[in-house]
Amino acid sequence: MREKTLKARTVFKGRLLAVEVLDVELECGKRSIREIVRHPGAAVVLAQLEDGRFVFVRQFRKAAEKTILEIVAGGLEKGESPVDCARRELREETGYTARKLVSLGTVYPAPGYTDEVLHLYFAITGRVRGSGSPDEDERLTVEYFTEKQVDRMIRDGRIHDAKTLAAWILWKAKTSRK
Repeated sequence: MREKTLKARTVFKGRLLAVEVLDVELECGKRSIREIVRHPGAAVVLAQLEDGRFVFVRQFRKAAEKTILEIVAGGLEKGESPVDCARRELREETGYTARKLVSLGTVYPAPGYTDEVLHLYFAITGRVRGSGSPDEDERLTVEYFTEKQVDRMIRDGRIHDAKTLAAWILWKAKTSRK
């Protein structure tokens, strides 16, 4: 299945996102319109301390109008590799450095309207936590949970963030004992 783009025009360009409207032709010959949010992609980090606890951040998300519990994540800067972004974001948001970083895979958070790709990683952190330096417009707190606590919060519907849920599921699948 394919759609041929006949015409594309940018209707909005911000500091992070752009919105394009595309005129497309479907395989059957019918024409339609697609609205696509262009996003540079992001790296997401499920970090675990040497004592087994997981590192989460809690921050206010304006689009949801609530404070969300999630794992570390941040957008790719121009020319930056996903693994370098993951290391940078972990350090900036939490002060921890990744002693070991393993890819969990990639996911498309909302392929119906955005080309954003999330690169998911699992990190074992170093022993010492330095001071984080979040972006000047970020307000977050770092929190720690055991695997059982995270599982319980997911079961109880207290974690709503899709990237956190995806990374947790992939990590569990890759570390499960058969």
